[in-house]
Amino acid sequence: MDIGIIGAGASGIFAALTAAQGGAHVTLFDHNAEIGKKLLVTGSGRCNLTNAALSPEKYSCADTAWMQAFLHAFPLQALLAELDTLGIPTHHSDDGWYYPLSDSAHSVVDILRQALLARGVELCLSTEIVDFWPQDGGFVMRFPSGEPARTQSFDKLVVAAGGKAYPALGSRGELFPTLARLGHTVVPLVPALGPLTLQLGAWKTLQGLRFDVNTGIWAGQELLGESFGNVIFTAWGLNGPGVMNLSHLAARQPSQKLNLSLDFGAAFREEFERRLSKDNPANLKAVLEAFFPPKAADFFLAQARIPPEARMRELSRAQAKQLESTLRDTRLPITGTKGFDQSQVSAGGVPVGEVDPLTCQSRRIPGLYLVGETLDVVGPCGGYNLHFAFGSGYLAGRDLAKSTQN
Repeated sequence: MDIGIIGAGASGIFAALTAAQGGAHVTLFDHNAEIGKKLLVTGSGRCNLTNAALSPEKYSCADTAWMQAFLHAFPLQALLAELDTLGIPTHHSDDGWYYPLSDSAHSVVDILRQALLARGVELCLSTEIVDFWPQDGGFVMRFPSGEPARTQSFDKLVVAAGGKAYPALGSRGELFPTLARLGHTVVPLVPALGPLTLQLGAWKTLQGLRFDVNTGIWAGQELLGESFGNVIFTAWGLNGPGVMNLSHLAARQPSQKLNLSLDFGAAFREEFERRLSKDNPANLKAVLEAFFPPKAADFFLAQARIPPEARMRELSRAQAKQLESTLRDTRLPITGTKGFDQSQVSAGGVPVGEVDPLTCQSRRIPGLYLVGETLDVVGPCGGYNLHFAFGSGYLAGRDLAKSTQN
């Protein structure tokens, strides 16, 4: 059996590695000159592989039950075991973010490249695929004119070509029109896991400061989604996981008036409430400096129009309410995102319901497998998206290996 795989990112690599174990001839294509280009930048170069807190609810997709079935088929331990077999032992941080023991994405990619060669996978790099179609029970792929072979046929085909995030690394979404022409739904692609641009106004004062906050995106009184994480104030908005995890919600509704809520006390709720009680005799600036740097404490009090020497017991009900609103429910208008160039993944693509969650084989085109960012799945920062990429590739490869052996 001849298997073609388009895209040598995390999902395509795992599909190739697993399918090759069934004895098929596997050809892995990529228009980059090297495999794993996006893998090299994950986890700031450390390669954040997965997360101990995996659950269906952490992912944004059209069908939570589909994701539940997928994670049951490829849970955390399945990935850790596969990585260990490949020679990539792991460790995790206190908050459950898994990394290779080497803390090096370059090491991971090099080990995967060696494994592909050892399993007999044919690497066709610096090679672009511009189209494909079913024919005679298999598939035909077309190359641009000038390639050594204008077309090439395969028995089975895996599309792991990615979305549109990090276009400089090769993800441009060129094959989605082909999938649409062949009968798949394609949800428009938007940036995800990227910064948010905001109307900051006076909040630009906090530029350069980091906070652990609870964030939410609101359309009027409707909460579209919320997250908790670190954010950093910039001249144009906010960056960091606390907003990156929600950015796809803003990108999907560019014409909607949306606001970002910030709760600065979420990281230390009980202590925060205790120290801001009427019983605390200290002045407010000293109280706030227990949690924030002086620049932030001064700014919060200025926003609430409260003198820094004031004490909680001296505040009027209106002043106390204004301070609480500033600290616990600030709302800033969202103006957009920073685009695909500054986003880690893209949202959109083929809805998960159009592929089998246990094999990632298309339910509309037999023999075609769709994996990774080809599918409309977005997880938060912390290894969730890479787990999905590895897992979808693995499940597709396992099914192909079984088909080869039958």
